[in-house]
Amino acid sequence: MGLSKASCCVAQLQLFIVICLFFQCFAAKKHADLNTTLTVNASDASGRLIPDTLFGIFFEEINHAGAGGLWAELVSNRGFEAGGPNIPSNIDPWSIIGDESSVNVSTDRTSCFDRNKVALRLEVLCDSKGDNVCPAGGVGVYNPGFWGMNIEEGKKYKVVFYVRSTGSLNLTVSLTGSDGVGNLASTVITGSASDVSNWTKMETLLEANATNHNSRLQLTTTTKGVIWLDQVSAMPLDTYKGHGFRSELAQMLADLKPRFIRFPGGCFVEGEWLRNAFRWKESIGPWEKRPGHFGDVWMYWTDDGLGYFEFLQLAEDLGALPIWVFNNGVSHNDQVDTSVVAPFVQEALDGIEFARGDPTSKWGSIRADMGHPEPFDLKYVAVGNEDCGKKNYRGNYLKFYSAIKQAYPDIQIISNCDGSSKPLDHPADLYDYHIYTGANDMFSRANVFDHTSRIGPKAFVSEYAVTGKDAGTGSLLAALGEAGFLIGLEKNSDVVNMVSYAPLFVNVNDRRWNPDAIVFNSFQHYGTPSYWVQQFFSESSGATLLNTSLQTTSSNSLIASAITWQSSVDKNNYIRIKVVNFGINTVNLKISFTGLDPNSAQLSGSTKTVLTSTNVMDENSFSQPKKVVQVQRLFQNVGKDMNLIVPPHSFTSFDLLKESSNLKMRGSDSSTWSSI
Repeated sequence: MGLSKASCCVAQLQLFIVICLFFQCFAAKKHADLNTTLTVNASDASGRLIPDTLFGIFFEEINHAGAGGLWAELVSNRGFEAGGPNIPSNIDPWSIIGDESSVNVSTDRTSCFDRNKVALRLEVLCDSKGDNVCPAGGVGVYNPGFWGMNIEEGKKYKVVFYVRSTGSLNLTVSLTGSDGVGNLASTVITGSASDVSNWTKMETLLEANATNHNSRLQLTTTTKGVIWLDQVSAMPLDTYKGHGFRSELAQMLADLKPRFIRFPGGCFVEGEWLRNAFRWKESIGPWEKRPGHFGDVWMYWTDDGLGYFEFLQLAEDLGALPIWVFNNGVSHNDQVDTSVVAPFVQEALDGIEFARGDPTSKWGSIRADMGHPEPFDLKYVAVGNEDCGKKNYRGNYLKFYSAIKQAYPDIQIISNCDGSSKPLDHPADLYDYHIYTGANDMFSRANVFDHTSRIGPKAFVSEYAVTGKDAGTGSLLAALGEAGFLIGLEKNSDVVNMVSYAPLFVNVNDRRWNPDAIVFNSFQHYGTPSYWVQQFFSESSGATLLNTSLQTTSSNSLIASAITWQSSVDKNNYIRIKVVNFGINTVNLKISFTGLDPNSAQLSGSTKTVLTSTNVMDENSFSQPKKVVQVQRLFQNVGKDMNLIVPPHSFTSFDLLKESSNLKMRGSDSSTWSSI
């Protein structure tokens, strides 16, 4: 069946009209977007100082962020304690080299360390000669680290372990491929029976002759007898500032220029049960004497090599203020009554003394013995994490608040209770605000602090992130929602003093939370779009917030702010304008400046930085680590009034150099692209 010629013409005419109407609507929408104007009052006198502390980072031991991540220790379960204090203990991921006819491996409680008594016992049944000759390469144990050890050619690795034996010792320590094949580095440790009849500390330095990202550490022998091993460690010598942090991951943090670091959690601080909560006193002193503990929230063992002291050291290395979160007698499932919370209060006071006390004080002397006689700059503490709704929180909190303020009046104390919508019913210097939500809702929360009281405690937005289907494993869409939220916080920085994303790290082999800012494995790493968004705000802390006004006939998909800041590199002053376009349309943005003195300021030598991609769900990956990253372009001509193109689904930053001469005439923003 067919249509007549006349009917066909009518149908074509109707289709033409529909198409025309569609493009008229589309053009009208585009035209509306072209009318967006941002007016910036560039006078510093009319601006407002942003707190020096506004943007920082939050580290939680989650996703193997520290153990097997930022902390560079290569051996997993180095003290054989992961199975708990009872024996036989689970020694995973240690494995046996040899069979039952050649070696018998067990655990006992004969270690020389009081707080971690489990030791590994190797009964070697074979020998270098005789009826039962050991297999080639010997028998013993190996450790694959955290999903493979990254061993790189030319680099040196310090191996330390404790050993004792019933006879003479002839132990080969080697780094090999994951299957035991390929000798990357090795040495033989020997000792007479008298030398090793008691526990003895052994150290050796191995230099790798090849690179293998999936290596393992082996300890083997061909000598019959019984050998005990404990506290086996392998650390690269090349760590961030020589303090044990994995260099490339620590550098990712340094590049954010964080003003503070909140640690060590998060739920890690609480524990599912108090017996498994992080306790700072168990994480200081010589590493081999630390008992370690099972983090029952994120379900893995940590040796606590990354302990309280190391967190304070990391903050100092990054030039950031430490913010210590401690347990207040409350976990996810049990809690201490306020009437008996005094030991927890004393533990917090002792922790502050450890960080700040004179080297002659009880706890300050322990810090000094660890190599840091000068006090750390601890000014902020948080009493618990997300505990406000718990029965005993307020009563416990008041005990901590009173004791700390009496002993350390300058310490700023952070409450878990949200004071953004109504005043707190207890004293505090700051209050926690946590938000995990979808991208649209996060973007809409840019004004959440617009109507917060300007008196009383300030807000610490210590955990925020877009989660759920919008996030993927780190999408552009998630990052843009967060960018809009952060601009809102920047504009409300008179009541918001601190902001940090969560979580910071994820080892892809143990993703307990999704998404995260920095993704890594044993040898690779990349930043998600959310990480790159944070770099847009790296100069905001301590800058001057300028007054801005945005007039738009489009939907509320655009948000902008402006600051003036001084570069620490070239010492020049800049105006930085940040614009988030959360919508689907290109925006022709007119930026108009007021308050500029033409005799003292000029906009020149300027850059434009854009974060966008072809699809809002685009992500970075190990194969494409820079698929969604900042891209910077140089302006040829910049003027007092500028017409600029803002791409859909993008975050754009304009850095305009202020100089002593007249303004250039306005012109185009043609330029050459370069990747940061």
